[in-house]
Amino acid sequence: MDSENRVVLNVGGIRHETYKATLKKIPATRLSRLTEALANYDPVLNEYFFDRHPGVFAQVLNYYRTGKLHYPTDVCGPLFEEELEFWGLDSNQVEPCCWMTYTQHRDTQETLTVLDRLDLDTEKPSDEEVAKKFGFEDDYREGTLSPWQTVQPRIWSLFDEPYSSRAAKVIAIVSVFFICVSILSFCLKTHPDMRVPVIRNVTIQLTRNIKTWTLDKQSTEPHVAFFYVECACNAWFTFEILIRFIVSPNKADFCKTPVNIIDFVATLSFYVDLLLKECGPTVFDGKADILEFFSIIRIMRLFKLTRHSPGLKILIHTFKASGKELSLLVFFLVLGIVVFASLIYYAERIQRNPKNDFTSIPEGLWWAVVTMTTIGYGDMTPKTYAGMVVGALCALAGVLTIALPVPVIVNNFSRFYSHTQARSKLPKKRRRVNPVEQPRPKQPPGKTPNTGGPQNGPSGGAGGPTGNTHRRMNAIKHQNLPLPNNNDDASNGLSYTDESPASPKITKKRSKDLEMDSLVGPHHRSNRVPSPALA
Repeated sequence: MDSENRVVLNVGGIRHETYKATLKKIPATRLSRLTEALANYDPVLNEYFFDRHPGVFAQVLNYYRTGKLHYPTDVCGPLFEEELEFWGLDSNQVEPCCWMTYTQHRDTQETLTVLDRLDLDTEKPSDEEVAKKFGFEDDYREGTLSPWQTVQPRIWSLFDEPYSSRAAKVIAIVSVFFICVSILSFCLKTHPDMRVPVIRNVTIQLTRNIKTWTLDKQSTEPHVAFFYVECACNAWFTFEILIRFIVSPNKADFCKTPVNIIDFVATLSFYVDLLLKECGPTVFDGKADILEFFSIIRIMRLFKLTRHSPGLKILIHTFKASGKELSLLVFFLVLGIVVFASLIYYAERIQRNPKNDFTSIPEGLWWAVVTMTTIGYGDMTPKTYAGMVVGALCALAGVLTIALPVPVIVNNFSRFYSHTQARSKLPKKRRRVNPVEQPRPKQPPGKTPNTGGPQNGPSGGAGGPTGNTHRRMNAIKHQNLPLPNNNDDASNGLSYTDESPASPKITKKRSKDLEMDSLVGPHHRSNRVPSPALA
């Protein structure tokens, strides 16, 4: 019969019905190995019960029917993968039309992993997390922390975690103040109005017996006030980097951090410059500009602001995440620069051009760079018609080349920033969810579990009239089974009288028992024991 070839699957409370042959289409999966000996098979309802997501199972069952696996848009990607793994299916079999939507969660997981490394949390960590970070969690659990182990995390939080306390915020503001003052001083001391001329006395021999002297402006140097400002700023930078190094959880990781390397080199350059000016003025006489050029590394202190600004961290990692697109942009720019520099060189030589600015291809490279980046200084311009056509094509190619990777970079920044904002609004502590335990059938006190034996109680055993009342009644409603005759209970030795004051309730109970008997069968009715109310 057709009903014998069908199987009922109850997934999350929703019943699905299909053919057994349909489930055999994909072998070596959970649904292809269904047998009535499984624990989740209900012989009363003749169905298999799975406490899984019903929405995903609709797509899983459709995969068995059509051979095409589609991704439901109302389900999170990791949940879909978990459900497919439970049913024994491969997530790589998703149809191409759903692949881009399905793989979005993987990009999200990568983004969250990057944000975890950035350490953008603005909330104060717990004492246990701090102890784990510094590597003395065992001492913390035992309560044997030394004074240094107690003070070290506090000092580290003051100088490296601006959002940990008010004092840390004050120190962060002071650090940013000295960074800004140092950069401002570095820029202002190059202004002509902020420099002092270096005057020397020069003796001039007018005649054999007459000499005179004059003042000659040899060079200019910054005002002495800038020197004291630099000393005050570098004194703070030195104190800060030494304290942070001493109390750092891991000295090796501290020295490998790019921001700390920049801070150390910039601070060291100040002392090297000071030492050379004081100890070797004759050696570096006339080479002060060279020393000032190397001091430009101090401007790199601006990257220290990334410790205090999550937005700068996101921007830097946006460029790192867009490395492939940026490298592709540079490749196409170099390719276009070489091609158009060669074209403009020969295009300007086709016609008579006495004012030709392109005397060689290397000079044309500069023009191609300026044109493709849409800057256009105007120092070199084509004069011939062929050169103008090449110039127009160069400008158009530059606009298209630069504009193509920009949306990718913007999208990466938007993804990082949006996830950062979402993480800041999420609660840090989640409610703990205990693992699910399989329900066990209730047994009467003092009885041993046994299926179908006479020792099963009237309400707790497998053969009792109320053990599976609700599920059996549901089956009767679905199958519309007729009520049996009254002769079956007489043969089982059950007698009912109307003399009891509870006869209306007994009558309802009797009708339920008769319905149970019609479903369970005679081989189970022999094990039934009348309830105490009917005895």
